[in-house]
Amino acid sequence: MWFLKQRPSISVFVFLQVLDILTTLIGLRLGAGEASAFIGSLMHLGVVPALMISKIIAVLLMLLALKRGRPRIVVMANLWFAGVVTWNLALIFSQAWRNGVA
Repeated sequence: MWFLKQRPSISVFVFLQVLDILTTLIGLRLGAGEASAFIGSLMHLGVVPALMISKIIAVLLMLLALKRGRPRIVVMANLWFAGVVTWNLALIFSQAWRNGVA
């Protein structure tokens, strides 16, 4: 039953993770840099593996928070990742503007 109560937060979490991956890939392709020191240190493995490792860790932490009965952590993470995706979109538009991409 607790899982059903958390379903909207979990759905939003997964959606934001996918958006973060997509916007990061687009931003990097347009010439933006990676702001996260953690992900930046993993980039030697490749962009996609670095992003996948970070997302696996994010999902494991989300599952741990839910298992410990801390659903507010998932909500706070959703707010954080909404900000990250918004930042990525701002960088994408900024890079596109600089590069003259319509």
